[in-house]
Amino acid sequence: MGLLSSKKAVIGMALMIVGTLAMLPGMLPNTAQVMSYALALGAGALTLGTWLVGTSEGGRPV
Repeated sequence: MGLLSSKKAVIGMALMIVGTLAMLPGMLPNTAQVMSYALALGAGALTLGTWLVGTSEGGRPV
């Protein structure tokens, strides 16, 4: 069973990519306060995506 055969894993990978991209503008110097809120949203999406990928296969998550 491959990683791309599970819908849960594909959604998790997409959330990980979106979360990483959402965090990039907030890490640049001299950004507005609004962009720092993107850090929290990006971290949440990255965490949720990592959890989905980790629990997509059977057995004990690592």
